[in-house]
Amino acid sequence: MTDSHFTPDGDQPVEADVVNDAAAPADSAPAGSAGAAAGDGMPSAPEVDPAAAVAPDELHPDTVLAAERLNDLQRLNAEYVNYKRRVDRDRPLIQERAIADVLEALLPVMDDISGARDHGDLTDGPFAAIADKLENTLGRFGFERYGAVGEAFDPEWHEALMHLPSADLPADATTTTIVQVLQPGYRAGSKVLRPARVAVADPS
Repeated sequence: MTDSHFTPDGDQPVEADVVNDAAAPADSAPAGSAGAAAGDGMPSAPEVDPAAAVAPDELHPDTVLAAERLNDLQRLNAEYVNYKRRVDRDRPLIQERAIADVLEALLPVMDDISGARDHGDLTDGPFAAIADKLENTLGRFGFERYGAVGEAFDPEWHEALMHLPSADLPADATTTTIVQVLQPGYRAGSKVLRPARVAVADPS
C-alpha cells in the first residue's frame, strides 16, 4: 500500500512505499534459529561425564571404599583359583603317596604270609583264604610281589647283596642273573616299595 504526504513547500503529495511487515514470508526464521539450522551438518561436541572430571581426592568416601573392596575381592578370587589348580594337580600324587604309605606298613605282614606259604603252611584252611583275600585286595592298588630265581638283574628293581661266581645259571643267560632271592621285593605300579634283595652271578 502507499501513503501520501505533503512536501514542506506545499507541492503535490509524494507517494511513499510502506513496507507491510505482515507481507514478510511466513516461513522466515528468527536470526537465532538460522544459526542452529546452519550447524545441523556439523559434528556435535562430545558430552563430558561430570563424575569423570572429578579429581581422585574429591571422590566420595563410599566410592573409594567400594573400589578398594572390589580390588580385594578380585585378588582373593585369583588366589582361590590358583589354590584350586594346585589341589587338582596334586590330588593324584597325594592319593598315590597315601596308598604307598599303607602298603609299606603292611610289608612285614606280607613277608610273614610269603614265608608261611613257602613252608607249606598256607595250603588250605581259613587262614589261607584270608591271606588270599588280602593279597587280592592289595592287588587292586597295583601291589605286587616280585623277584625270582632266573630273572635278569635290574638295579632299578633289585638290590644285589651277594655275587656268586660259581653259581649255576640258566643255559640262555646272557647277563647278570638272579640265582637266589634273599628277600622278595614289592612294588605298587611303577613305584618300588622295597627292592628285591638277591644274590647274582655272571655268565661265563
